[in-house]
Amino acid sequence: MTRPLTVLAVDDEAPALDELAYLLGKHPCVAEVFRAGDATSALRELNRRTIDAVFLDINMPGLSGIELAGVLTNYTQRPAIVFVTAHDDKAVAAFDVGAVDYLLKPIREDRLDEAVRRAATAHPATPAAASRTETGAAAPDSDVIPAELGGVTHLIPRDSIGWVEAEGDYARLHSASGSHLVRIPLSTLETRWRDHGFQRVHRSYLVALRLVTGLRTTDGAVLVRLRANGSSPAVELPVSRRQARELRDRVVRNPMRSLRPAGSTDDQQ
Repeated sequence: MTRPLTVLAVDDEAPALDELAYLLGKHPCVAEVFRAGDATSALRELNRRTIDAVFLDINMPGLSGIELAGVLTNYTQRPAIVFVTAHDDKAVAAFDVGAVDYLLKPIREDRLDEAVRRAATAHPATPAAASRTETGAAAPDSDVIPAELGGVTHLIPRDSIGWVEAEGDYARLHSASGSHLVRIPLSTLETRWRDHGFQRVHRSYLVALRLVTGLRTTDGAVLVRLRANGSSPAVELPVSRRQARELRDRVVRNPMRSLRPAGSTDDQQ
């Protein structure tokens, strides 16, 4: 191992989370420990930064630890998974989702030491494995955003989202499955998703380039057309003058698509 691990401790019981984080923080192979009290918070941390290993409980409200581990199979740079639980009847399911170890509570330091070393072996912390985006976030194949609705946590894949609308410190995701409000600033999603086919077109809007069908001008204003996306209908959104040139350049130079003619009023500049 070329550097100590960055780990995430996940448990919905505060005393258990405190103990786990304390023990991990003492380990010489661990550089930094982040915490999450449930799977939704864990996903936010995993989408925010590179995590080498996740030590998580299994029985939690909302998504269980097993379900969270299943979500992580979509990540290119998947962290090593270690389950820490008081129940010994989930071991088969744990290893089915690729766990490298299964610790029973109360945690013995010798077993934790072994689990950390297994995690380091399964996820060697090389510079390539630790690559980050400009904001330090991991680079999954398809970023997954957790959205709460009616007490249910919905997992919204980035690739299902057509456009995003700013609502103060929140963002409304317009996806193939519907509209979802999440507490993430639009600027954060802009930075995270720019290299995955998204473009900021206005202070209030971020769009998926794959859905753009045309640009047009009307009364001096520039509008971008997006085709329908699942349950989300076709829409036209305003484009700021500052963003219009970059949007046009990114769409036109994409070899997989081109702007369709939009009539005599289209922006041909």
